[in-house]
Amino acid sequence: MDTSQLLKGVLDLAVLAALRHEDGYGYDVLRRLRHAGLTDVGDASVYGTLRRLYRAGLLTSYVVPSEEGPHRKYYSLNAPGRQRLAGSATVWREFAATMNDLLEDL
Repeated sequence: MDTSQLLKGVLDLAVLAALRHEDGYGYDVLRRLRHAGLTDVGDASVYGTLRRLYRAGLLTSYVVPSEEGPHRKYYSLNAPGRQRLAGSATVWREFAATMNDLLEDL
């Protein structure tokens, strides 16, 4: 099964979940997702998802100066983002339970 196709459908949820406990900048979020096991997630996909979620009003952002290079743009979940995360998590759990039921005898 091509995991890249699965990732496209759940990347919003994954990025929101990665930010639920702590704010993060693009590469930091990418690192969190890969550490969690989403090793096939691409850099451009994560950066694009962060920008899209921000434009949709689900994230806030702020810039922090960095002594190691360019300033970093941090993203954090706001109230609408937390609501979307909760709703999407419910949908995901229901979907995953259905798939697990379908695959139970394999």
